[in-house]
Amino acid sequence: MSIQINVQVTPNPNAIKISTNQTIFEGPRSTSLKVGDATDHPLAKALLAVEGVDNIFGIKDFVTISKKADMQWDVILPQVEQIFSEVYGA
Repeated sequence: MSIQINVQVTPNPNAIKISTNQTIFEGPRSTSLKVGDATDHPLAKALLAVEGVDNIFGIKDFVTISKKADMQWDVILPQVEQIFSEVYGA
C-alpha cells in the first residue's frame, strides 16, 4: 500500500502539517530536527535537505515542516510531495 499524505495549514504561516495513513516515525517519542542536525531517518534527512526548510517535528503518522520566512510554500511543497513519493513509493 502506498502512502497517502494530507497537507494541512496551521495557524503559523511558516509551518504545515502533513498527516499520513502510515506510521512514519516509530516509537513513543517525537522527532524534532533542524537544518544541520544529523539523522539516519530517510524522510527527515530528505526534508531537511530541501532549500528553505528550517526544521521538522514528527511523531507517529505526521510531520510538521517549518520553513524560513522568506521562502514560499509553492516552491517547497512540490519537493516535499516528491520526497514522500520517493521514500515511501507513493
